[in-house]
Amino acid sequence: MTSGFPFIEFPRLKTERCTLRKEEEKDRYDIYELYSNEDVVKYMEFEPFVTVEDAVNEMQWYQKIFREQSGLRWMIEDSESNKVIGTCGFLNYEKIHNRIEMGYDLTPKFWGKGIMTEVMKCIMDFGFLTMKLNKIETKVEPKNEASIRLMNRLGFHKEGVLRQHEFEKGKYVDLAIFSKLKSE
Repeated sequence: MTSGFPFIEFPRLKTERCTLRKEEEKDRYDIYELYSNEDVVKYMEFEPFVTVEDAVNEMQWYQKIFREQSGLRWMIEDSESNKVIGTCGFLNYEKIHNRIEMGYDLTPKFWGKGIMTEVMKCIMDFGFLTMKLNKIETKVEPKNEASIRLMNRLGFHKEGVLRQHEFEKGKYVDLAIFSKLKSE
């Protein structure tokens, strides 16, 4: 089965409160602000950003995964302020299996307001309907209770725990794997 998405033009998506779009040079300050926040990167494999150059490098990685057709990372732009308040997207695209991994983050000011549920439903629809995916996966540290609640709200199923799956910030961490099938 082939992808329904050609990876030529980056898709722009809209939700009730946000615009999901490609990164722009001006976003480097918002990305720096996002990833320099210890609460945001607590369950991520990298340390908080210390320079705007770190944000520029991150955005270059977004461009690279799109060029390689291995993923897409959207800027989550608040429609009211036009400020980037988070990112979301797909990674580790396995075209032959129609499977992809999903990731997301959001600035703490917007936590608990349903933004992530709204945004994730939008990109999941894009994945299942446009990319013709069969399965979307996500890996979550078992201590990340907010992310696990989000997976439950979105109808994901816990498949199991990958024990000491990644080495992050000087220690091995377990990752719970969740998935949702198109048929669900």
